[in-house]
Amino acid sequence: MPATKKITPQKRTHPLWWFAAAVCTVLTLAVILGGIVVFVGYLVIHPRVPVISVLDAHLDQFQYDIAGILVTQLNIIIRSRNDNTKAHASFSDFKLTLLFENMEIARLEAGPYDVRKNDSVDFNFVATSMPVPLNPEQMEDVGIYLNQDRVIFHLTGDVRTRWRVGLLGSVKFWCHLNCQLIFRRSDGSYIPSRCTSKTK
Repeated sequence: MPATKKITPQKRTHPLWWFAAAVCTVLTLAVILGGIVVFVGYLVIHPRVPVISVLDAHLDQFQYDIAGILVTQLNIIIRSRNDNTKAHASFSDFKLTLLFENMEIARLEAGPYDVRKNDSVDFNFVATSMPVPLNPEQMEDVGIYLNQDRVIFHLTGDVRTRWRVGLLGSVKFWCHLNCQLIFRRSDGSYIPSRCTSKTK
């Protein structure tokens, strides 16, 4: 007798599996479309991170006596710049520290503020120190500065930036500033150097 072939009925896929596959497909398409929107939005808007920088400065006072007591005052102009042509930017947590020989001379702070599209805002800070006693090593360094007719300060700190870029949503960054401010002791003039924040 010819062999008979046994046929087993195929199991049907459970409807829940079809539903799960459909959900995964929809989510995948949503992610792809979202990526395309973000990419196209970036190409169209081309967002740029707002920055802060030292625009100008002046050494108004630098008094140093034989007892090693230093009193100094600086005028520093900080510019906040927003190069985005299609987005306002907001700045907050503006906190910079002015240092001399690793000693804190003054703090530069500002409350939250906005900068319009493709615009800038300038702050004029007058940083005055309390009388600062110097140790012998620092007194020697100050003597060298006076002989070279230059005084070096350090400016460091962070500012938080936030701006909305169309459909891309809200973007936040920390701007970190860390640079030297060099002055001529004889006339207090600022020797310009690059002092612009970097994204943190």
